[in-house]
Amino acid sequence: MKKINLGISGCMGRMGQQLIRSSKNNKNFKLTVLTENRLVKKKINGISPELNSENAFKKADVIIDFTVPRCTIEILKIASKLKKKVVIGTTGFNRTQENLIKKYSKKIPILKAGNMSLGVNLLMYLTEIASKSLNDQYLSKIFEIHHKHKKDYPSGTALMLGKGIADGKNKSLYNLMGKKYLNKKSFPYGKKINFNSIRKGEIIGEHEVKFSSGKEIITLNHEAFDRALYSDGALTASKWLIKKRPGLYSMRDLLNFS
Repeated sequence: MKKINLGISGCMGRMGQQLIRSSKNNKNFKLTVLTENRLVKKKINGISPELNSENAFKKADVIIDFTVPRCTIEILKIASKLKKKVVIGTTGFNRTQENLIKKYSKKIPILKAGNMSLGVNLLMYLTEIASKSLNDQYLSKIFEIHHKHKKDYPSGTALMLGKGIADGKNKSLYNLMGKKYLNKKSFPYGKKINFNSIRKGEIIGEHEVKFSSGKEIITLNHEAFDRALYSDGALTASKWLIKKRPGLYSMRDLLNFS
């Protein structure tokens, strides 16, 4: 099988570095392009990182992007011109940016996921089933912990889980979004979905969904302890996306959850 030419944006970031390590051990890929939003004056794996540009991404079949929303939109603009496929692991998009992603997905295949882990995507699926099965007497809330370097909150994964609750009720997450707390020891349930985010240490990721009727509590949770979980998932997504037509896909499509 011909190797897939891989481009990694944000190559100096935590996930960029992890993707480089994982791609070296994956026989399906040949790492051909590295980009960063600033000049990097050293070679990585024999590759000189470049700024995001049409010229930089010409050699890539698929681009994996774990950066920031502004940078992701810039990459999608370039990728749509070059007809390149893009896997997005970036989080923290606003509604305007989400609409731009949908617009670009009409031209190129895009797989976007707030979390690339199989376990987390299974958790989202189970969250949707629980939300659909429980009546309106059950209130919900979402708790998450990440390392102190993570800037956005709630995390993309927490928002994915919130979407799972909303989808289970056939409602929009934007309409069900409750309060967003940061570093609270405790926080309340609500008729809308409340979120609490803890930022401390070097924790890779913990997520918890709770449903309460006042008489019982149902808890669903997931803990990640190796960052390779996400890079391996992103590479699996990249291989899957190669054969897809333009459209906006998720890990749920890849995993074929009904």
